[in-house]
Amino acid sequence: MIDETVEEIQEMQTHSSSTVAVKAARALEDLLDREFETVEEFERALDHNSNALRRANPSHASLVTTQRAIVKMVTDTESESVEEVKTQMEQAIDSVVEQVVTAKRRAAENAAPQFEDGMTFMTHDYSSTVLEAVENAVATGTYLTVYVMEARPRYLGRKTARVLGEIDQVDATLIIDSAAGHYLPECDRVFTGMDCIVDETLYNRVGTFPLVATANEVDVPVTTIGSSAKIVGEAFRFENDFRSASEVIREPAEGFAVENPAYDATPTDLLDSVVTDEGTWEY
Repeated sequence: MIDETVEEIQEMQTHSSSTVAVKAARALEDLLDREFETVEEFERALDHNSNALRRANPSHASLVTTQRAIVKMVTDTESESVEEVKTQMEQAIDSVVEQVVTAKRRAAENAAPQFEDGMTFMTHDYSSTVLEAVENAVATGTYLTVYVMEARPRYLGRKTARVLGEIDQVDATLIIDSAAGHYLPECDRVFTGMDCIVDETLYNRVGTFPLVATANEVDVPVTTIGSSAKIVGEAFRFENDFRSASEVIREPAEGFAVENPAYDATPTDLLDSVVTDEGTWEY
């Protein structure tokens, strides 16, 4: 299960960073079914597999921080038996997963009032927290119109459009990323998720920076939604992920290079607000 989860994360088969963190945490439960002679042997296996999960996408702050938290909670207890250390890991996983799920739910609840009845908004990529906020808003009778950017690499925006298209009170339109500037003047606000915020920089799916910069140019406010755990300091170092050239062009690239970065950097002073489980910050 751990190896399969590593592969899924690397191939971006699991999209939302919160979902990735939960799935990676649960993947460690595979160790509970393995035999270990000593506590030290179990802890070495935990550390090795947790490192493999973190390396699968080191840009995901929530993945990195939750994995570190699980390992720390297990090793800090100084368990005296393999059975005891396995019990401690089960409790650590449950605790971390509950924190992620609760934070995402509260962030979505806090953001829901910003989706005003009759508004037109634009969104980018696939954010389960943004989607949950939309679901909360429409549950109160709100009707929305949304332009969804297709979001390369892997066209994750298409998945967002499919989800929103199934909601009766949402009129969804999928657009190519380069058409954002054409449709932004029709929008009341832009909503994005967040991979992480480090110092004064938002790291998110590539295409976020030009979207936010263009929104600023045409005076459309931008709100970013996510768990406060994704706002990290100097202890976390963001590492971009560069995808295969085959996602851009199928035939061999002859005489030219192909670059396919997964994320870009947006200065937070271009944002109007950031909504988390702890509240709303205005910029």
